[in-house]
Amino acid sequence: MPESKYKFETITNHLITSGFMYPSSQIYGGISNTWDYGPLGANMKTHLKEVWRRHFVLEKMNIFLIDPAIIMNPKTWEATGHVANFSDPLIDCKYCHTRYRADDLIKKQHPELDVDNMTKDEMNKLVEEEKLSCPNCGKSTFTPIRQFQLMFKTSIGVTEDKASLVYLRPETAQGIFVNFKNVQRTQRAKLPFGICDIGKAFRNEITPGNFTFRTREFEQMEIEFFTKPDQDLEYFNYWKKECLDFVERIGLRKDYLRYRDHEPNELAFYSKATTDIEYYFPSLGWGELMGIASRTNYDLSRHMEYSKEDLTYLDPETNQRYIPHVIEPSFGLDRLLLALLCDSYDEENLGNDTRIVMHLNKHLAPYQIAIFPLSNKLANQAQEEVYKLLCKNFELIFDTTGSIGKRYRRQDAIGTPYCITYDFDSVNDNSVTIRERDSMQQTRVKISELKDYLTKLFEE
Repeated sequence: MPESKYKFETITNHLITSGFMYPSSQIYGGISNTWDYGPLGANMKTHLKEVWRRHFVLEKMNIFLIDPAIIMNPKTWEATGHVANFSDPLIDCKYCHTRYRADDLIKKQHPELDVDNMTKDEMNKLVEEEKLSCPNCGKSTFTPIRQFQLMFKTSIGVTEDKASLVYLRPETAQGIFVNFKNVQRTQRAKLPFGICDIGKAFRNEITPGNFTFRTREFEQMEIEFFTKPDQDLEYFNYWKKECLDFVERIGLRKDYLRYRDHEPNELAFYSKATTDIEYYFPSLGWGELMGIASRTNYDLSRHMEYSKEDLTYLDPETNQRYIPHVIEPSFGLDRLLLALLCDSYDEENLGNDTRIVMHLNKHLAPYQIAIFPLSNKLANQAQEEVYKLLCKNFELIFDTTGSIGKRYRRQDAIGTPYCITYDFDSVNDNSVTIRERDSMQQTRVKISELKDYLTKLFEE
């Protein structure tokens, strides 16, 4: 792969200083690997969700969006196996007390071994016999491996006991599965159809890190697409292409994207096929953005077994009942946003000046248009004639501070596609200057034609 011109730390420092993300609760010293989205990041996140919704819901005829609860009946997670099996092998260095995932530690020091199929006892034996070293202090003294539950526990009600135990959801998908019957009935949906959601999930990761790439609190955009049992692999291939089309549509470079098909030993026992779409992050290398999985009828079958509810589908064409099979395209919203920000970052040499510019898709940029009155004396007129004209149709920022050149640079650095300058000539000719971010070309446009002109630009 062609290595990025810019280091990951250079990009993330820019994101922090410009207002995309901040360290969480920073005034109290922060909390490890936890980030808040600032005004720019929050805006861009909202736009990305809307573009995703448009692509996967509004432009389709058979996908239904729901918003399920974060806290669910704990039997949900017993049915899916999360309570019994959703854990990581935890190991601690006895000397410096640094904590690691044992499988990750072994993979880094012995990449030739098939760690994913090792038992806990086999990993313990290997750690002891091979004298694995702690990456932090270099010592080779570790605690025995113990399983670490990844779900966050909490309680409901006024007392904390076993009866009040609930979990923060570790994935959003189960909120879809438990609502399969409700959506199918109320929307009169016929197979094939999908249910999707956008929402927060929580995992008590042992080793989060790399900025917002891996965090304990994250947001997912997931679809569960229900099909006839004999059509699942057909739709698996359809969704592979559809998802790659989407990540290219939002502006990620094709040569920094790839499919990674899971090997047979990586697949969950109920899965027929799984593919990840990966992006080549600067300094980090390939990282998963999303996965497309053929989950067969596992989830609905488990929920039928534990809930005793009938989740079968009555096929109106054959009059047969069966449990639908499922294809799951699952996006990590935070990772997708991080990839877009890394992909768009650039530094351009302009002779006597260097400008930082974010070449963001114009529908995803935090602000679509910046409005500049050339002088503070023109601020009221620019607000009345331009800002109020556009504010109901576009995401705007109004900036009066500094020279026009400095204001252009500020907007370039956060990815604003267009800047509008209201100058002293505007008072007489009722026109403004529109400057385009990437080419820096300027065009004079009548204020009376401004809304239509900009609307056409955003339709391109």
